[in-house]
Amino acid sequence: MREASLHNENYRAALGLNSRTLRAACLGALALMSLGLVSCGGAADDVAYEERPVEEIYNSAMDAVADGNYIKASKEFDEVERQHPYSEWARRATMMAAYSHYKINEYEDAILSAQRFIALHPGNKDVPYAYYLVGLCYYEQISDVGRDQKMTENALSSFYELVRRYPKSEYARDARLKIDLTLDHLAGKEMEVGRYYLNRHDYIAAINRFRVVLEKYQTTSHTPEALERLTEAYLSLGIKPEAQTAAAILGYNFPGSPWYEDAYALLAGEGLKPEENKDSWISKAWKTVF
Repeated sequence: MREASLHNENYRAALGLNSRTLRAACLGALALMSLGLVSCGGAADDVAYEERPVEEIYNSAMDAVADGNYIKASKEFDEVERQHPYSEWARRATMMAAYSHYKINEYEDAILSAQRFIALHPGNKDVPYAYYLVGLCYYEQISDVGRDQKMTENALSSFYELVRRYPKSEYARDARLKIDLTLDHLAGKEMEVGRYYLNRHDYIAAINRFRVVLEKYQTTSHTPEALERLTEAYLSLGIKPEAQTAAAILGYNFPGSPWYEDAYALLAGEGLKPEENKDSWISKAWKTVF
């Protein structure tokens, strides 16, 4: 965030000197696409339809950005596309409109603009940023694990696409961090549902949820608990080899975890010890990842 703030300060300083020249508007647009999150502001300014030179509309939009008035900026950038759809400035305006919509939490409009930019200009150097912006729009709409996780899945898909296509871009590093967070969030959803079934003594349904964590989200922070819950569920069903396997893998990989202590105690209560069954799906699932 500190680095993003420095980018922002440098951009505003440069833009403030030459905000009304076409060259400065171009440079400002490129600099803005490298920014992190900054506060937005400004009152709503409706843009009445009036034929104007493209340079005039674009510069008006960039002035609004410099003033933090992203509502007006988004309308002016959209106006560039509406009045001059085939101009060079329309290409720049599409991406800037996406950013401006994002700044005022108009996520759907931001996503549509960014996706339109990607579709129309697939070879442009700002396409990685467009993918990143789409991911951010979904990411900032992620809800708690008790609710539908469609936005989480969309964010994950967008960030994966960015990293796959542009692994060396300046946005890929942050995308990877957010991928880890979204995976952890999705694992948390599975754990919540699994605990619900476990508390209702619906052990098969619970096992299926904990199995998803082990097979799809094994690198997340929820894995130790998932293994302990598997131990608990299988013991409750009387399937002791699977319970012992879950505890054995938990103890080997997370020996200092409180979840291992709980799993060990559960087995001890049945006169059992952790012991891996190589033919268990738990053992095989673990080996497919590590």
